[in-house]
Amino acid sequence: MSNIKQKIEQAIALLQNDASDNAIDCWLTFARETSQVHDPAIDLILGFGVTWDSAFLLTRSGEAIAIVGRYDGDNVRKLNAYTEVLTYDQGIGEALRAAISRIAPKRLGLNYSLSTSSADGLTHGMFLRLQKMLGDLVPAEGWVSAEDVVRRLRECKSSSELDLIKEVTRRTEQVYAEMFQLPVRGMSEKEIHHAVGDIVARYDCEFAGERINNPIVNAGPDSAIGHGIPSDLRVQPGQILHYDMWLQRDGYCSDLQRVAYVRRDGEADAPDLVKRAWDACWIALEAGKATLRPGVAAWQVDQVAREALMECGYPEYLHAFGHHVGKRVHDGGSVLGPCWDRYGEMPYKPIEEGSVFTLELGVIVEGYGYIGIEEMVVVTATGNDYLSNPQKALVLL
Repeated sequence: MSNIKQKIEQAIALLQNDASDNAIDCWLTFARETSQVHDPAIDLILGFGVTWDSAFLLTRSGEAIAIVGRYDGDNVRKLNAYTEVLTYDQGIGEALRAAISRIAPKRLGLNYSLSTSSADGLTHGMFLRLQKMLGDLVPAEGWVSAEDVVRRLRECKSSSELDLIKEVTRRTEQVYAEMFQLPVRGMSEKEIHHAVGDIVARYDCEFAGERINNPIVNAGPDSAIGHGIPSDLRVQPGQILHYDMWLQRDGYCSDLQRVAYVRRDGEADAPDLVKRAWDACWIALEAGKATLRPGVAAWQVDQVAREALMECGYPEYLHAFGHHVGKRVHDGGSVLGPCWDRYGEMPYKPIEEGSVFTLELGVIVEGYGYIGIEEMVVVTATGNDYLSNPQKALVLL
């Protein structure tokens, strides 16, 4: 509950400290029946679902107003996070109009975005309802996307959020340690995937997102790279074994990849071809990490890592170098990615202190399989620190 209060205070501070031309006076999150259509911002400013039409208004002047159905009112009050909680029975329109009329914002930020799903919870139907309800109360400078406020609120983790992310990351590493104790030789990807379920439960964690491909298990060169569903392929000597797993605990997530080489009889180490690819991945990851600091445009971090990998003689990876982690594995906000159309405006956003990112890239090693490394970092005032204990050496099985 206290974490919600922290995030609301943080959101109001973001409104108050925004001196840009795009500054908004009031951020309105308008939602209904969140169990079916869940607005991502609700996780940050409420922490539970609503059923009837609901409006949450945070203002530059410091107000935090919740307008909800009668039966949600007590739950919202228990947060001790809103300066005013209003309830209704027949319809939200009258209370919402009165609040907007009193606040009189020049620019009203709404919960929609063209670039990031984490700020795009307003459905078209709800937007039309809002237009009809407010009518002549449309602000003088109109309504705009609250994307940057939502983005920065998600990106800049509070101290309590950071503690929760650190804990689930620590437990994820413990799960991985046990995974590397499994007798994987001859096991199928599916069998490994199934066995991990018992390990995760012992560490009081849950799989974040769909279980069907979590963890991703890649055994050897014929396995599907990416977000593939584990198959009947079996782990054989002379193969790379790659894992990608994302877990959740107490509402916050981790996202780490780990890699092993399964030795043939008589092999003391991985082949040079595998070791060279491993070293190249780490050279590239560390180059990108060294660029990550507040104020740098997100795309620049990706570019440094991408070019470093290519300078080592490997092809560029076809995804972003990193993404935010928090309430979700892919937590929205800026993307450490190239300026490709699919990422919209997010690669152009400046890095924010307090952000938690994954750093990830990989290489296909012909005849052996996929090397993918992924670690988690937190952005500090002058750079960044690892949240995870980085896997600097291949696990040899």
